[in-house]
Amino acid sequence: MSKTDVVDAKIKGFEPSRRLTSFHIRGFQHWDGALVFGDIKVGDSLDLVAETDNPYDPQAVAVYFKGTKLGYVPASENELFSTMFYFGHADAFEARVMQIDPEADTWNQVRMGIYVTDAR
Repeated sequence: MSKTDVVDAKIKGFEPSRRLTSFHIRGFQHWDGALVFGDIKVGDSLDLVAETDNPYDPQAVAVYFKGTKLGYVPASENELFSTMFYFGHADAFEARVMQIDPEADTWNQVRMGIYVTDAR
């Protein structure tokens, strides 16, 4: 959605998306986030991919930035998204970078939000 679409949507009285939750990406320090950390900016889109074959958590949802795996949606947050993805509703959500803190511990450097998109 372009900036013009967002402004038009707000003028018409509805939001193009609404934040459902936000959190720091889990496992960021264990995956490839360091390789793309300098390229990530607030507002960037992130991709969510259900990992139903994950041996540690069958409801795991991985987080990617331009094909690079950054980590996971925390287990405390992943059940809804895993279920919705399983039933084919992945397009109802979007994920974006909300905050970047290069001075924080590696597991708290990137905060993301998951939004439900307005399909009206």
